[in-house]
Amino acid sequence: MKQLTCIIVDDEPLARKGVSLNVKEISWLENAGEFPNAIKANDFLKNNSVDIMFLDIEMPGLNGLDFLRSLKFDGVVILTTAYPQFALDAFELDVLDYLTKPIQFDRFFKAVNRAREVLELKNKSEGVAAEMTDDFFYIRSDRKYVKLYYENVLWIKGLKDYVMLFTKKEKYMTALNIKTINAQLPDSIFARVSKSYIINVNEIEAIDVDTILIGEESIPLGNSYKEDFLAKHVKGKLFKR
Repeated sequence: MKQLTCIIVDDEPLARKGVSLNVKEISWLENAGEFPNAIKANDFLKNNSVDIMFLDIEMPGLNGLDFLRSLKFDGVVILTTAYPQFALDAFELDVLDYLTKPIQFDRFFKAVNRAREVLELKNKSEGVAAEMTDDFFYIRSDRKYVKLYYENVLWIKGLKDYVMLFTKKEKYMTALNIKTINAQLPDSIFARVSKSYIINVNEIEAIDVDTILIGEESIPLGNSYKEDFLAKHVKGKLFKR
């Protein structure tokens, strides 16, 4: 079994210790570092690759959710917190799981096993399941490989560990997260416009303040994606007075 690495980010020493003890019980999981705040964790991540991050929410200075909003992290995030009311905000940030303190080992074990499955699926998808070639690509859906042409894909919706691809004729679901498929699509054709949506820019009919119209579908345009999207796909093609 492949060894995975993790870091623990929590301002409470006892909380870090508790997570660390749970990590020690799992043979394929290695503790690569423990940090009392998001700033120190960010410094570490600049020069080190990590598979799983256990992240507290309520920390002085920069809290966990704001840290995630500012971070480009390719691994899996599992939140550890005493405040369950943050669950909705957490999942909007593509967090894999949400562990409420005090953390029971069986719940912890379930979360890290799920993280391992997601990471293994991601590695497989990068090699086989979503191989990109010329003007088409393949996905695995309903136990078969489906060939899709870029021009026929209208938009893609993320559903946690799956994505739904809407084409001009059908819709398909495949076990890929939205970050993984977005990284492999040509950015000259596709653009991620919110946490949950990727669109085919050639199919845009109109753009409003916070929505993009494709056919009869109104796709949300997220505030954190808006500036980059407009600069890349609209600004250079906008007729001026």
